Amino acid sequence: MAQTRKKRQRKRRGTQGGRIDTKARRSRPRSREEAKAQARAKRNPAPKEDLPPTWRGSLIRGVFMAAIFVVLLTVFGNALGAALILGAFMVVIYVPGTYYVESMLWRRRERARIRAREE
Repeated sequence: MAQTRKKRQRKRRGTQGGRIDTKARRSRPRSREEAKAQARAKRNPAPKEDLPPTWRGSLIRGVFMAAIFVVLLTVFGNALGAALILGAFMVVIYVPGTYYVESMLWRRRERARIRAREE
């Protein structure tokens, strides 16, 4: 007798050329331990001070500080054009300055963490 119910089809992961991608998919864990590790990593992300500084973060911080500087200059009576020129100069100074100060502090914290781990 013929089968009445259609069998469930699995997803075809191959390409038209016949190659099957063997790259691991990150979306689904393969074991219970892997699932628990993924859940723990999502629940407890690394603290912000553990991450090394980035130029992007320094740029955002520098532009924000320069904008505050421009607003304060215009509020206290300076011309807007002069305030914008000084603000642009402050961005040029703030961005590398904040990056190098942050990287110096981060390296010091890393050295202290390494020393604490060794002890």
